Amino acid sequence: MSDRKEPMTPQGHEKLVKELEHLKFVERPANIKAIEEARALGDLSENAEYQYAKDEQGMIAGKLARCEDLLARAEIIDPTKFEGPQIVFGASVKVADQESGEELTYRLLGSYEADVKLGSISIESPIGKALIGRSEGDEVRVRTPKGERNFVILEVSYPSA
Repeated sequence: MSDRKEPMTPQGHEKLVKELEHLKFVERPANIKAIEEARALGDLSENAEYQYAKDEQGMIAGKLARCEDLLARAEIIDPTKFEGPQIVFGASVKVADQESGEELTYRLLGSYEADVKLGSISIESPIGKALIGRSEGDEVRVRTPKGERNFVILEVSYPSA
């Protein structure tokens, strides 16, 4: 675990709190019940249900620790308070790939909320790091796992309240 602050939106913080509550009050009690039921079946050395429930107990404990750590380090940032052309946490950024001409839109969030499939990337990712602090019209060179890419920042926007 780290002492580095974890930036997140108010919505991301709320989602994390709900995830923690679900783990504590739904998944963990169900797992305890499953362990008790599996114990009642007898010989634990050849009891697949018991072994599965114990493995699941470890996974739940790991998820709980992760959620608690993230909440302890959470720095809640409301991107609706930002405006202007400069890119900061929470911005939606439309870029054009200079080689392919493809236009992409990314929302820059913390690692907990980042989900490429939903169009959000971490501010810690290579593209996120390259975009932070830049403005509309800037050209950005990014070293990605797939090689170097060049983007032009077309538009920067922030969610409204």
